[in-house]
Amino acid sequence: MPTLLLRPNDEKITALGRYMGYTLAEKLMAATDSPDIEGIIGWETAHRSDPHRKRHKFEQLVIDQLTFVISGLISLIAFWILVTQTPPSLMLLSIFEALLLVVLGVEIVVYADLAKLI
Repeated sequence: MPTLLLRPNDEKITALGRYMGYTLAEKLMAATDSPDIEGIIGWETAHRSDPHRKRHKFEQLVIDQLTFVISGLISLIAFWILVTQTPPSLMLLSIFEALLLVVLGVEIVVYADLAKLI
């Protein structure tokens, strides 16, 4: 996983859920000699069967994009339109910032963990 960008909280929660649902569950089943995963960590399988989970994941993706990417891009576009006589160094810096926002947007989509929902 890339460490250069701050990952959204949703991705960290998803990673924790994957760890608990797979790695920790296997260790607990081995330690207790119980094949019943539902009895050990039922939450990790029960909440995934929520009929609204897919919609919630997509809503979170939209909120993350609006909050972290779109708002920044709108600010940059407003800057480019409203500020006249922009020094070249400042223009280059703002273009670099726009590129970083696009990269952040892609990272948010990658870590949204939507592949299992589709």
